[in-house]
Amino acid sequence: MATAHELANIIFPDITDTIDDLEKQFPPRKLKTGAMVTRFAPSPTGFLHTGSLFTSLIARKVASDSQGVFFTRLEDTDSKREIVGAGNLLLKELKAFGIEPDEGYLGDQQCGDYGPYVQSQRANIYKIVIKSMIERDLAYPCFCTPEELSEMRNRQEQSKVIPGYYGPYAHCRFIPQEEALERIKNNEPYVIRFKSPGNHNHKIKVIDLIRGKMELTENDQDIIIMKSDGLPTYHFAHIVDDHFMRTNCVTRGEEWLSSLPIHIQLFESLGWEAPGYAHLPVINKLDNGNKRKLSKRKDPEAAVSFFIEKGYPLEAVNTYLLSIANSNFEEWWAQNKSQSLDQFKFSFSKMSLDGALFDLDKVNYFAKEILGLLDAETISNRALIWAKSYDADFASLIESNFVYFVSIMGIERGIAKPRKDYSTFSDIYPAIKFFYRPFYIELTNSELPFNPNIESLVIKESLNDVLKATDFSLDEHDWFESLKQIASRHQFAPSGKLYKANPADYVGNIGDFAEILRVALTGSRQSPNLYYIIQVLGPEEFAFRIKYVIEKL
Repeated sequence: MATAHELANIIFPDITDTIDDLEKQFPPRKLKTGAMVTRFAPSPTGFLHTGSLFTSLIARKVASDSQGVFFTRLEDTDSKREIVGAGNLLLKELKAFGIEPDEGYLGDQQCGDYGPYVQSQRANIYKIVIKSMIERDLAYPCFCTPEELSEMRNRQEQSKVIPGYYGPYAHCRFIPQEEALERIKNNEPYVIRFKSPGNHNHKIKVIDLIRGKMELTENDQDIIIMKSDGLPTYHFAHIVDDHFMRTNCVTRGEEWLSSLPIHIQLFESLGWEAPGYAHLPVINKLDNGNKRKLSKRKDPEAAVSFFIEKGYPLEAVNTYLLSIANSNFEEWWAQNKSQSLDQFKFSFSKMSLDGALFDLDKVNYFAKEILGLLDAETISNRALIWAKSYDADFASLIESNFVYFVSIMGIERGIAKPRKDYSTFSDIYPAIKFFYRPFYIELTNSELPFNPNIESLVIKESLNDVLKATDFSLDEHDWFESLKQIASRHQFAPSGKLYKANPADYVGNIGDFAEILRVALTGSRQSPNLYYIIQVLGPEEFAFRIKYVIEKL
């Protein structure tokens, strides 16, 4: 009579190590009490989803706050869906958002004592565990063909019973070991299934780190743990990996809640302590008044590359994600805008159970606030770095005279309430083009937006006077006082209040006069502080533009 040991040996003849050997090879981590070991474990099947960025940001935060470890692992066992280079791209995009692992899969290399950190390189580890499971009657080979499984499912549906491979429907579970041994010797294809001890009529009690105590239906499915190609399935591989990498906190989307009974059962059957699970609420989108999950197919912002390519300051995206993660974050941030997000103490207890609605306007708000805090040189350098990758014309413009560009970006910075014109680096180029003569000429080729209620002759005479009387050595206050004097000579009231009291006595007010100068210098009625525009342009360019516009009138 064949034994489980013989069956395990014929399936894994080259495996001589045991689970005890693995326990010695990957011992418990020596960390302070309460330190959390978290991970980001993507599959190389596409781009980095904003939802995945959210879960990895929380995982990084939890590990950092507890002085623990955050590692990355590549789950590449689904070879049919794998995209070449996707793994490296995922890590590169993660790094762009400032989320860097302490150890693990780093793209081109791996670092740490608990690797390999790529599942396809861990085949021997999985085989050691599965061999032990077969020997302990926790797993068995299944020879059912896809056609047989499909036929069984049809019968189950017709009988209106729960579909799946369980209980009396788990046909190969009851095959004698002698028969299984012979079929393997005859090279019959098979998979390995976990022998579930569960009953779907029972409930299990679990604790979710966000939702607290929960009751879920116990797993009774004999799930596949090793495919016919010898690769493990996700359900099994990540259990083994999390145990031997000593993960004690798993952050993942709430769509995995339904799989939690399987994972808890696998840990218990193997005699291992399960990590704490935090199932994060999904990020939703409003679509015709209905909530739906942020979609890779429908929503460009579902891919983090959207924010990278648009030129968002990526810390703004992290700031937004923390605002939907913890209810007390925005109050903290309002008082600590210049502080690193590392200073905020994250708590699972302050997470909402409802999926947040993705709000791009809120991302833009945080982005404007963050860019508004940067000094001129910093925002200039960051704009150049972005432009070199995504806007060659903008990069060329910046590099043509970097000092000049810094002076442009310095307008109204370093003051109590700086202008917040930009939410992305891509917003800057169209907004500051007018500072450069070729673009200024292009802008002013068409009719200039002067106030139609002010005669061209008045505009022309006013500009001639400004050209002669402007003193570049004056500070902002004295310059504006001098502008009022010039305006008065052309019958513009020196204040809006005076004009309002006696409109018939004036052509307009000082604001109208300043607008004439603004349009002449920028081609627009809207622009940053007029005094600083003049200072940046300098006497020569200032004179050229005034004369150019006078000739056009």
